[in-house]
Amino acid sequence: MENLVERMQAGDRRALARLMTLAENESPEVPRIFAALRRAPGRAHRLGVTGPPGAGKSTLVGRLIEALRAAGETVGVLAVDPSSPLSGGALLGDRLRMPVLDDPGVFVRSMASRGTPGGLARHSLDLADLLDAFGRDWILIETVGTGQGELEILNEADTTLVVLHPGTGDTVQALKAGLFEVGDLFAVNKADQIGADSLKAELEWAFRLREDRAAPPVRMTSARENRGVGELLVEVRRIRAAREADGQLGAQRQARLARRLRREVELEFADRLAGDPDWTGLLENLARRVMDLEIDRYAARAELIRRLGKTKGATEA
Repeated sequence: MENLVERMQAGDRRALARLMTLAENESPEVPRIFAALRRAPGRAHRLGVTGPPGAGKSTLVGRLIEALRAAGETVGVLAVDPSSPLSGGALLGDRLRMPVLDDPGVFVRSMASRGTPGGLARHSLDLADLLDAFGRDWILIETVGTGQGELEILNEADTTLVVLHPGTGDTVQALKAGLFEVGDLFAVNKADQIGADSLKAELEWAFRLREDRAAPPVRMTSARENRGVGELLVEVRRIRAAREADGQLGAQRQARLARRLRREVELEFADRLAGDPDWTGLLENLARRVMDLEIDRYAARAELIRRLGKTKGATEA
């Protein structure tokens, strides 16, 4: 395993792909992988790209890759595709809209969400860390594209770009409970279409109404025609530089790590409970008692919490 890590750090793309597969498949070797990478000097800036389906996120990511490569910077891409609820598989079609896959300075990895909520995959953070250790300058993380619930990108990206397009109805209403809150900057893509100017004006008007934070920039782009992408990247760089200068980026990354650790422990605990037949039996028994009106739901919840407390005490002892 150490040899595989060394090969990856030396620039071996096959070794990187193998390590990513091990991480996605939850191999027991994963802790050893990241122990070997503990002092890896990752320097990548992580740009999250999110927004509703059909906004042109993948095409825009392709254009951003081209602009970054023209500046001599290396890029890693994680593109998360939705999984089939029946087979668990995914089309992984984002690669089809990224025309720079033969460039050695670009590494693109598609991932199936496998039912994970929040627009990302369960192990996308691990894969981003591997890309960072691989020496990429930038990591672009494209979410599934299911709408306002894609807030998990907050736990993964240094900067979040929300991509919208005209013709989707009341966009601000759709965003106000979700993406509206997480975007560091917004791109109105497909700017050549009718309604693009109105959408930009609507967003800027809505942002001015908020008093809790400064209004994020809104830029017009056309990924298909490669217009406005350079200006968009200038904004990304400006936000990055400002956060690095005032120390906000470091604090943001530390907070992100804390959230990540808490989430991983919660997921591990949930997995263990799901595989515990005694716990499953207790849940089924309490559900039956609630249905039979023997106890109410809050009493059942209190019993579950009490059992968890006993389990915790036994573990500590």
